[in-house]
Amino acid sequence: MRVLTKSGISSLFLIDATTSDIELFSVLLHPTPNHQPLSLAVPLKNFLADANFPASSISRSGPELVRADGLEIPRLLEAILQLLPLDTYIPRPAAVMDLVDSDKKKGLQTPVWDEYKTLLLKSGCEAPLEQVERFAFYERAKNAFAVVATGETALYGNLILKKGVISPNDLV
Repeated sequence: MRVLTKSGISSLFLIDATTSDIELFSVLLHPTPNHQPLSLAVPLKNFLADANFPASSISRSGPELVRADGLEIPRLLEAILQLLPLDTYIPRPAAVMDLVDSDKKKGLQTPVWDEYKTLLLKSGCEAPLEQVERFAFYERAKNAFAVVATGETALYGNLILKKGVISPNDLV
């Protein structure tokens, strides 16, 4: 079990490593002293890292490191999207690392991106995935709220999500 807190929002992740079952039980809200949940409007970036990503190194720059070894990103993404809406005020709330030139020349395919698009569309996000240059992608990861290190083995499987606003109506 892992509890993350930052900017007044706590996410409770329960991950059963023996069965690879994932349950995101709830988002616990901590209102401000005047009892207004102002922190709900704070967009956070969460980063789902594949097995090849240097999650520990990036987390030394500030993001919280969450270990989800053995779990694949599409399964985590599906669970996350059930609770956390994506930012609707930006054109592309989900980003992947663009292929480096040599991989583009080889014609490397990224079928995991199609899985991400399907799951994002299912959750109501029609925006295309943003493709970010490799080193710019690393810089964005350093500014994330959390880096979730997964067991995803697909090449270019990393995914950055920008959380949107949780409406009080969504909490009922």
